[in-house]
Amino acid sequence: MRNVEVTSYNEAWPAMFEKEADSLRKIFGEVVPAIHHIGSTAVPGLHAKPVIDILPVVTDISVVDTYEEKMAAHGYEAKGENGIAGRRFFQKGGDDRTHHVHVFPKGSSEIVRHLAFRDYLRAHKRAREKYGRLKAELAVRFPEDIDAYIAGKNNVVKEIEKQAMIWYRTKAGRR
Repeated sequence: MRNVEVTSYNEAWPAMFEKEADSLRKIFGEVVPAIHHIGSTAVPGLHAKPVIDILPVVTDISVVDTYEEKMAAHGYEAKGENGIAGRRFFQKGGDDRTHHVHVFPKGSSEIVRHLAFRDYLRAHKRAREKYGRLKAELAVRFPEDIDAYIAGKNNVVKEIEKQAMIWYRTKAGRR
């Protein structure tokens, strides 16, 4: 059973991301042309579960499976697609997770979705505060029920995602 813990933003999270990203670069090498810090720990000022979400971009998703042993040697458990087609997901820390790695192939719309969500929250204080308050409230209401916590965030996440994608396309000059 996973407890739900949401904390205030920790200034150490970017450094924790960089340290882990360096390890992932050594594991994957040339297969990974880019690695992004995503999720709530990538948004200064946002309350978050203290789990660093990392998004490596790969040139070929099919080769990621060949790295499972190397990832396991660094404490990661492979979870396959884990609910998102075309993704390879790894988690570190068991029930006391410290890192999630979401690997997507270059050109995946999931990369844009994650980066737009992150960047939108970085740029929009009201949305960031609303989302942070909700997460903190849900963690208090459901301290031992991660599924209820996730379900409780769903509508607000979808609302922010929709706004973020419109904002991202407008900002990037994409239609």
